Amino acid sequence: MSETGSVSAFGDRDHLLLLLREMIRIRRFEEKAAELYSLGKIRGFLHLYIGEEAVAVGAMQALTSEDAIVATYRDHGQALARGIPPGSLMAEMFGKANGCSRGRGGSMHFFDAPRRFYGGYAIVGGGLPIAVGLALADKLQNRQRVTACFFGDGAVAEGEFHESMNLAALWGLPVLFLCENNLYAMGTALNRHQSQIDISFKARAYAIPSDSVDGMDVTAVEEAARLAVQTVRESGFPYLLEVRAYRFRAHSMADPDLYRTKQEIETWKTRDPITTFSGRLRGRGLLNESDLAAIESAVGAEIAEAVSFAEAGPWEPVSELTKDVYTAR
Repeated sequence: MSETGSVSAFGDRDHLLLLLREMIRIRRFEEKAAELYSLGKIRGFLHLYIGEEAVAVGAMQALTSEDAIVATYRDHGQALARGIPPGSLMAEMFGKANGCSRGRGGSMHFFDAPRRFYGGYAIVGGGLPIAVGLALADKLQNRQRVTACFFGDGAVAEGEFHESMNLAALWGLPVLFLCENNLYAMGTALNRHQSQIDISFKARAYAIPSDSVDGMDVTAVEEAARLAVQTVRESGFPYLLEVRAYRFRAHSMADPDLYRTKQEIETWKTRDPITTFSGRLRGRGLLNESDLAAIESAVGAEIAEAVSFAEAGPWEPVSELTKDVYTAR
């Protein structure tokens, strides 16, 4: 496992404050989404990213605008870190036509082709073969790009994981397989669905290089992601990065969360990626209360604007409900 990242490892104070702001931005967006879901403004399934903010924020620092992103159904954090406007995302969860997927995808199916954000997939492991296809297209077109595929530990039990790893290695494709290991596949603990719980170790079966990193430490994630992306970009070969994190909320808003203890959750909360990083910055004189207040104020205004954008957005006309819908005859 990579060593804990240093707060001075990646540039100046501005960059470190950017990392903090992006994590707070995701946290406040998710808290507002939970509130709106409880009010009935957001419907369907809602999977929150609270606790895992350091994963998306740290990893996204290593990727360029030309690289592709494939995410899971827990995709809010990756989408925000990628730069998709929060209003577009909130409108999508409201089911409005001004959402990033025109209101047809909802929380689990964020999509933004200009930003090369290709889902958002509700099917566990469903994004893995898509990532292989995107990387294959880039290779055939001689484009020097990386495809980063986010997936959870539960996807490792799916056939798509093994098929995708195998094909990526056989064909020499530039895919960063990024496993967000939050220790639970829905309500099933890692050691109850995997005989080998070191997910990074599984890459050896496909002769793919790999590493593990502390997913509660944003600079450690950034460091490991930069190394992984550089390796993929220079070699044109896949890489598996296991990021070990923890979600503080239940699997989804519909989950009673009876499979883990409150004590376990509270213990993990002592490693909250936002509070621990803030503490490290304060300890080095890089953050003060006015800095934090300014970040919270700016984020709060942005989230409020996103909600207003969603509230004011139009519903899709009834006449267009069958548009892009096909049936076999």
